[in-house]
Amino acid sequence: MKKELIVMKGVEKVYQGKGEKVRALKGINLTILEGEFAAIAGPSGSGKTTLLNLIGALDKPTSGKIFFLGKEISSLNQKELATFRRKYIGFIFQHFNLIPVLTVEENVEYVLLLQKIGVSERIQKVRDVLEKVGLKGLEKRFPPQLSGGQQQRVAIARAIVHKPKIVLADEPTANLDTETGKNILKLMKKLNKEKNITFLFSTHDPLIMQEAERLILLRDGEIVEEKKNF
Repeated sequence: MKKELIVMKGVEKVYQGKGEKVRALKGINLTILEGEFAAIAGPSGSGKTTLLNLIGALDKPTSGKIFFLGKEISSLNQKELATFRRKYIGFIFQHFNLIPVLTVEENVEYVLLLQKIGVSERIQKVRDVLEKVGLKGLEKRFPPQLSGGQQQRVAIARAIVHKPKIVLADEPTANLDTETGKNILKLMKKLNKEKNITFLFSTHDPLIMQEAERLILLRDGEIVEEKKNF
């Protein structure tokens, strides 16, 4: 029996615009289990990224509660949220978000530096994860010297090097060609199966929607449908 990793209860997110309020999420009730390979899909403006940001503790709900392994995170202060993110969450972004002046290994190591992990352990962890994602031999290169697919592999390595409970991937294939996107998705699926890392995507990509074991459809800030592909 898989454990409940994330539970959202009656979650709402309201943004104050110019003279009006925008309800980005409306009464979201959602449970993500450990080891899931799931995707949130829907048209632009449906609330996908907002939902991912709330789960990743990058933002706080206007109302409702979010629990992570049974602990409420929606009431944590900013310092507590930062500690929580560093320990439990891995992020993969559409635009890779690598630091261009750092090498491949330095980009991946940065997360471990924030966690104050010792030098020898950091070196070993970085070496192991870069080999796992197929980047052995490219450790000293800088992001501009890499292809889009290689940069996204660096981003994946950075997201998993600290062994998070969940990786949140926001449109991770959007800036990749079809074949590279397939290979990146195959890599993430392999990590999901072999390492039991939970993956939750926000996506427009039909390939991710097809490969996700569970598809959560959003429209106008509400979950309108859920599908299981397996």
